[in-house]
Amino acid sequence: MTLVRPDAGDPGAVLRALRSAVLGAGPAVALGAPPGVAGAAADPSPDVPAGTALVVTTSGSTGYPKSVALSRLALMSSARATADRIGEGAWLLALPAGYIAGAQVIVRSLVSGREPSVLAGKFSVAAFAAATRKMASVQGGARVAAYTSLVPAQVATLLDSPEGERALASFEAVLVGGQALPPLVAERAAAAGIRLVRTYGSSETAGGCVYDGVPLDGVGVRIADGEVQVSGPTLADGYLGDPARTQASFVRDADGVRWYRTGDAGSFDGVLRVTGRIDNVLVSGGINVSLDRVEAVVRALPGLHAAVVVAVPDERWGEAGVVIVDAGTRPDESALADLRSAVEASLGAAARPREVIRIDRIPLLSSGKPDRVALRSLASARGRPSAGSA
Repeated sequence: MTLVRPDAGDPGAVLRALRSAVLGAGPAVALGAPPGVAGAAADPSPDVPAGTALVVTTSGSTGYPKSVALSRLALMSSARATADRIGEGAWLLALPAGYIAGAQVIVRSLVSGREPSVLAGKFSVAAFAAATRKMASVQGGARVAAYTSLVPAQVATLLDSPEGERALASFEAVLVGGQALPPLVAERAAAAGIRLVRTYGSSETAGGCVYDGVPLDGVGVRIADGEVQVSGPTLADGYLGDPARTQASFVRDADGVRWYRTGDAGSFDGVLRVTGRIDNVLVSGGINVSLDRVEAVVRALPGLHAAVVVAVPDERWGEAGVVIVDAGTRPDESALADLRSAVEASLGAAARPREVIRIDRIPLLSSGKPDRVALRSLASARGRPSAGSA
């Protein structure tokens, strides 16, 4: 089976390729390819399983990119389950088309028989509002519900502007994923009457498969040895050209049910609560500290909803946490003063961040997520602050 690699920066090209792959008999689509791989040239790939519609190369936020093979069944099952949960309607593509969240906006539109609206150019409040206004609101005399999918940083940007807030409020629901939604952003949206739906999932699950903590129809969730695992028809076939990693990440239980090991820690009692990455920890003085939990505490403080916490080497404790904010962040001075004590009160002394670093701009991956590898390198290169530093 062959792969076609459309220019991921051209939503129209991705739409045409996915229409052929998902609804027709066209070749599988490769997205998230390494830099420099673009255009519509076909790439013979005999290792692509039959029935594959999409191969997504992950962002590699942990430094290890993986090519996830998704079948037509997985993509369409996800799209239909989403419609069953939040309703059908028109979709606005405001995320990069080259990643699973953006690709699934296109697939949902195709499965519903509609063309997605597309935000033109770089994301901004003005561009989002303009794209929202252009969406068809009536069809055959009946109102058409509108939906979109965003990352938390986009939601926060829109909420900072009256124009952006009005645009958000025009949607029946806004899916929000990619990273944890800061509580303060969720509260602001709720106060404005905006319905945010927190999604949980990954490329390996064909995008979001758990909405507001509740699995989509057909999706199973279990906790095994503290790890969140997911089953159901939305699971990927595996990693292209990497059978060992596929075998390690996708396992079968005694009943033959196939489960994806997410690598996330959490609990499930009918509602999924994710507490962080199992491997996203630092060891401070011999104590394991979840960086995700530290980041959640920090982001709950006023003005710090976009902060990122990374681990750096520390001569005394082995490792320590560092909070990174960009120059545009305007945290309350009291929040900065209380940051370390707030983290200690919630998680213990070992979790206290060592310092706060302010940089011009938080580097992002193409998916919109913080580039944690780059941030760790930056923070480590700065070394330990002198006595008295913040």
